[in-house]
Amino acid sequence: MDPAGYLTFGLSFASLFTLPTYSYASALSGAATTQHVPVLLNETLDNLNIKPGGRYIDGTVGGGGHSEAILASAPDVELLGLDADPAAIERAAIRLRSFGARVKLVNANFSQLGEVACAQHFDQVDGLVLDLGLSSDQLGDADRGFGFITGGPLDMRFDPTRGSSAADLINTLDADELAELIYQYGEEPASRKIARAIVAARPIHSADQLAAVIEQAIGRRGRIHPATLTFQALRIAVNDELGALMSALPQATELLHSGGRMAIISFHSLEDRIVKEYFRAAAQEHVAQPDDPPGLVYRSATLRLITRKPIVASEAEVLSNPRARSAKLRIAEKI
Repeated sequence: MDPAGYLTFGLSFASLFTLPTYSYASALSGAATTQHVPVLLNETLDNLNIKPGGRYIDGTVGGGGHSEAILASAPDVELLGLDADPAAIERAAIRLRSFGARVKLVNANFSQLGEVACAQHFDQVDGLVLDLGLSSDQLGDADRGFGFITGGPLDMRFDPTRGSSAADLINTLDADELAELIYQYGEEPASRKIARAIVAARPIHSADQLAAVIEQAIGRRGRIHPATLTFQALRIAVNDELGALMSALPQATELLHSGGRMAIISFHSLEDRIVKEYFRAAAQEHVAQPDDPPGLVYRSATLRLITRKPIVASEAEVLSNPRARSAKLRIAEKI
């Protein structure tokens, strides 16, 4: 059974198209500044070909690093920034306040990218970036439960006001369902052993409690904490991250005008595989063959691959920002 079937995730139609009601002044007084460092920043900018007066979308605005660099790259650039995490929108508002009306920020998941973009009059754009996964701000927030070091409530929702939490899954799914979730989204080989240990230890409500249960069940396996893959799996399931990505990619393609580019940064194999396969399929067209059945609709390619292999971080960037170690950047251009 698909673990995502147990989840409810989404934004109300009205909330998608209402800009945040706080002002930049209130954001300054009520929100912390970002600690997140954007990865592969120069490589992303170089491949997006930012141009004066261009219009761009950052579908995962996070701390605003990529957005700030895009806005500063050329005169009169306009940008629409989305993020499912309301706290990220507040942090980005602080960072991007100097750009004034050139930037619009909306608290929405990129799975509804097309609707939000059209509502904000960004239906034809020059470029789009998605920096997938978890930000340093989220990981370091002890109230969100993303990290087993900081502890805190076992939540893991990007938008903590909507949908089911990680604690809901941990405490309600049976051992087989938990094992499938952990294996499918975390690619954890010890998923069944971990699932049995979780069920035996329930109820579990904090991140550090869950991490301790997993460590006791399977022990240490080198430098990586034994709970890493399970936490990844729960976060992906809670936020339906893979489903959102599969939904967003064709919407992004539609929003680009001819020659516009999308840059997708992924951090694990499941995300990168989805991006790679979508780009490859969109870059192919069917050439008529003598034995084709009558009435076959011939598909034209919609994208051109700019990167046939992903761009990865340099040694220097990995040394200064270890999070960049697993990052992969893929670029495609609308035909």
